[in-house]
Amino acid sequence: MVMTIVAAAAMPSLTAQGDRQQAQFASEMHAAMQQMMTAMDGTPTGDVDADFAAMMIPHHKGAIAMAQAELKAGRNEQLRRLAQEIIITQQQEIAVMRLASTRFQL
Repeated sequence: MVMTIVAAAAMPSLTAQGDRQQAQFASEMHAAMQQMMTAMDGTPTGDVDADFAAMMIPHHKGAIAMAQAELKAGRNEQLRRLAQEIIITQQQEIAVMRLASTRFQL
């Protein structure tokens, strides 16, 4: 009976901690999306390749930020591994786009 009372008393703090973690996660996801959408909203230059890189780099940065939020708060090991892979592959793809787009002055 004592353990039941102790466990019940601990529940509000666990719930509050979970609520704070969820709020932090939601805030980080929203910020990543806002930053990504703002950075992607540029005026087309007429050069398809330059425009592609200019939009995809912030898109990939947004994916990295969202994956980092998953790593901070997520518990599902499959999704955490996927988030780690997203970070690595998106960073590699950003590097390729930057290298390829140096002639575009991005």
